[in-house]
Amino acid sequence: MLFTITGKHLEITEAIKDHAEKKTSKLPRYYNSINSVEVLIDGNKGANITVEIIARGEHNKVFVVKERGDDAYACIDLAAHKLERQLRRRKGIERDNKHANGT
Repeated sequence: MLFTITGKHLEITEAIKDHAEKKTSKLPRYYNSINSVEVLIDGNKGANITVEIIARGEHNKVFVVKERGDDAYACIDLAAHKLERQLRRRKGIERDNKHANGT
């Protein structure tokens, strides 16, 4: 799985990079076909920090979550949790549709 992290108007420290990589490394556990994960951290002029996680899967499936807050670590945690929910829901839908016609 390819992992990239980008910071806009913000210095990405090694600790933030390690934290984001640790949180997003668990995503293939919820949806097998994840190929790449991109984390965008934007430090706006105000005190808010915006974290956006984009997970790309096979067959052009793209999952995007955004989270805004004061702490970059908390935003990464919340965004990763939202993405886990999206992936779990998508996997359930695909699994249900696969066996819809069977008995």
